[in-house]
Amino acid sequence: MALLFSTLIIITCVLLVLIILVQNPKGGGLSSSFGGSGTQVFGGVKKTTDFLDKGTWALSILLVVLVLFANVTLTPKSSNSAAEQEARSTNVQAPETTAPQQPITLPQNPGQNSEMPESVEE
Repeated sequence: MALLFSTLIIITCVLLVLIILVQNPKGGGLSSSFGGSGTQVFGGVKKTTDFLDKGTWALSILLVVLVLFANVTLTPKSSNSAAEQEARSTNVQAPETTAPQQPITLPQNPGQNSEMPESVEE
């Protein structure tokens, strides 16, 4: 089911990109090449522009509907997730606590002077 939704969403996105790239933001685009020089190919400039506009809106709406429908149908239900969370919480054990360790102190030799000399000769 997820593969079906993913495929439909990808196809819709590719078609939407193609339709948007065919359009020209200044009104030239594909519609001016088909409607130029007085010939009526595909119903003229107005029909081509309307087709591209309607196609863009239809694919945009289809994309939103597919994404929302995939989100609703592919997410687990709340009752299942609550049961899964309960099962996970019973399997998880509390971590063991360890006592803090004391710092290690080195014993001093009784024959050595514990004070540092003020100057060291080289």
